[in-house]
Amino acid sequence: MSPSDLRAEILRLTGEYARQAHRNNWPASEAASDRAFVPGETTIPYAARCFTDAEVVAAVESTLDFWLTLGPQGEQFEKELADFLHVKKSILVNSGSSANLLAITALTSHKLGERRLNPGDEVITVAAGFPTTVAPILQNGLVPVFMDNDPLTLNGRVDQLEEAFLPGKTKAVMMAHTLGNPFDLSVVMEFCRKHGLWLIEDNCDAIGCSYDGRLTGSFGDLSTQSFYPPHHLTMGEGGAVNVVKDMLLKVLVESFRDWGRDCWCASGKDDTCHKRFGWKLGELPEGYDHKYIYSHLGYNLKPLDTQAAIGRQQLKKLPHFIQARIDNWNVLRNGLADLGDFFDFHLPTHATGWTENGFTWDDSGHRSVCSWFGFMMLVKPGAPFTKSEFARHLDQHKIGNRMMFGGNLVRQPAFVQLKKDRPSSFRVIGTLAGADRIMNESIFIGTYPGLTPAMLEYMIETIRQFCRR
Repeated sequence: MSPSDLRAEILRLTGEYARQAHRNNWPASEAASDRAFVPGETTIPYAARCFTDAEVVAAVESTLDFWLTLGPQGEQFEKELADFLHVKKSILVNSGSSANLLAITALTSHKLGERRLNPGDEVITVAAGFPTTVAPILQNGLVPVFMDNDPLTLNGRVDQLEEAFLPGKTKAVMMAHTLGNPFDLSVVMEFCRKHGLWLIEDNCDAIGCSYDGRLTGSFGDLSTQSFYPPHHLTMGEGGAVNVVKDMLLKVLVESFRDWGRDCWCASGKDDTCHKRFGWKLGELPEGYDHKYIYSHLGYNLKPLDTQAAIGRQQLKKLPHFIQARIDNWNVLRNGLADLGDFFDFHLPTHATGWTENGFTWDDSGHRSVCSWFGFMMLVKPGAPFTKSEFARHLDQHKIGNRMMFGGNLVRQPAFVQLKKDRPSSFRVIGTLAGADRIMNESIFIGTYPGLTPAMLEYMIETIRQFCRR
């Protein structure tokens, strides 16, 4: 059998194996009618990878090519992701956390001149969220300034932006579209324009969400994605930094991602600049090989080409995944509609309430569309049970649930110790009462595309029974 025939047979058998072995990981819309689900026995995760045989075949095919490091699949994935988001360039990295690190670090480059972020400069962010939205600020010697969160949208209280601003010190804003809910981009964008600040959108939970008809991740100077399995699409591990407009930022992000090198040749390519041995930089001898000239103190944060091959198949499913999360959230919200005495429910930015006919909106004229990362509930202070009791009930009934990530991050041990060691390491605006409420009362369950109607029905009935008792 020839190598090409062998390859075709390997891929055929791979597809057949995946269709038999991984059927329970398929999106609910494509799942077998006899998909195993036993209420109370089968675990319903809060999120999980959803894929079909196409991803498995793509991964094996890429492995047969044995490119290994980032290569042709990665190049295509970056182009397809940028096209989807309507940004200038997407740059693949090995995780969403690395994407956040690179986005902040790129803005410290000397090549940005007076706009570079220097040690001691301040970056406005939000108290309740995921730690690696904030950690890169500190890791670069910068000072995070924590605004409070609105407990119902989970996003930053943009009415505190001016209070957080210090002329000459504040240089950037970095905020997440929390759980797939776009933050108030109209106010944040105007604030950044007014004061000449950089804006980084942490879009890790929110790919496919939109604000005034425009996709999140396409507003700031840079935005970030995560492709960890719970997110909207997965490469296993993986992430991306999106360059919205200024292609100088592309050069900087790629430099810090790739060891800090000055050269912009892609892996496996030489002399893109046509002067590989014609540079004179630093104190190196003239003509030193440009591929080994380093303009930054960088990292190696690239993913593998096999991961990109998986991601390309996931991108084809992304429109369906986005809609499935919207639909699943709506099923849960309708099913729990009469439990308002026990819970406050998540609201999109600019929404004022919810009815069976949809959301009611404020008079700003702005609208957000959420492809929800999860279904968030805040246990009301007057409820006859605590958040912990509710979480234990869900656990006992095999319904996966999570707190709102790190809760109020300034209450976390790492930040408490940091404040003791270096009192000026961060600033806090107000009392952070909203972030504390999120920490103490919030819990979310799944909306991911693998949830079947039977699973959603069981989730609703289990929560209703708990409240009725």
